[in-house]
Amino acid sequence: MSKILDWNDQRAFLAVIETGSLSAAARRLGVAQATVRTRIESLEAVLDTVLFTRSVNGLVPTDRALALIEPARATANASAAFVRTASADSGEVAGVVRISVSEFVGVQVLPAMLKPLRQQHPQLVLEIDLSNASAAILDREADIAVRMHQPQQGSLIARKVASIQLGLYAHHDYLQTHGEPTSPGELANHDWIGPDRASNDLALATKILPDVSRQRCVIRTDSHPMQLAAARAGLGIAAIQCVSGDAEPELRRVLPDMTIATLDTWIVTHANLRNVPKVRVVMDHLAACFRSHGEMM
Repeated sequence: MSKILDWNDQRAFLAVIETGSLSAAARRLGVAQATVRTRIESLEAVLDTVLFTRSVNGLVPTDRALALIEPARATANASAAFVRTASADSGEVAGVVRISVSEFVGVQVLPAMLKPLRQQHPQLVLEIDLSNASAAILDREADIAVRMHQPQQGSLIARKVASIQLGLYAHHDYLQTHGEPTSPGELANHDWIGPDRASNDLALATKILPDVSRQRCVIRTDSHPMQLAAARAGLGIAAIQCVSGDAEPELRRVLPDMTIATLDTWIVTHANLRNVPKVRVVMDHLAACFRSHGEMM
């Protein structure tokens, strides 16, 4: 006999996994702590297994619970996609569209692009997922993604919309105090704002600036908006998307003839969504905006 699982029990399980306690899970779900406890007990009864043990640090997931995390997240993504799909009639440009975008683009670039879209289509609701990790479009973690690499999965529709240059920028006060580099060889003598633990960013930094030691990186963060903010504060030199760096009146481009990298930008959706009106309108709008954004360099 097949086991019938209550989705609300699975939601409670995922909330406890991600928050680490019944009380935090209850706050996330907007229910009483006792309700979360009851749902976990119900799920354990249906699955005939123990999902959590108690410790001084809260609830600890068992091996069985750890194995269930990804299936639970897949179910959550499918449920959210179901709600988004049902949020408007099929012919309307209305309802919820979820967009996954990197933290820097989401903070520095995307808001200005969304204003005219919302003015033209006021019934649209836009969910923005800020993450430097690629959303799993195939698993419906998002309806549309802005990516800095070409997706390879055959079920995805991708448009290359821009090639965005990275340059080196510093506050004019920093350059006045420390001097302005006139050659790549002088960069090793400056203070740097760079990555902390992000492997892709660390590899790029090593490739483009091999003579700059990690010890010269005085501000280390994987948050690209934080790197820009640190450059604004005059803390050192940072690699910044040129469109954004050039728009900062207090920043000056260092070695302006030196392009340290070019980020190809892609707008991606699932093949099954390309003809859904609200998704198509948002995708077309973002594609046009990013083309213009790339041409500003």
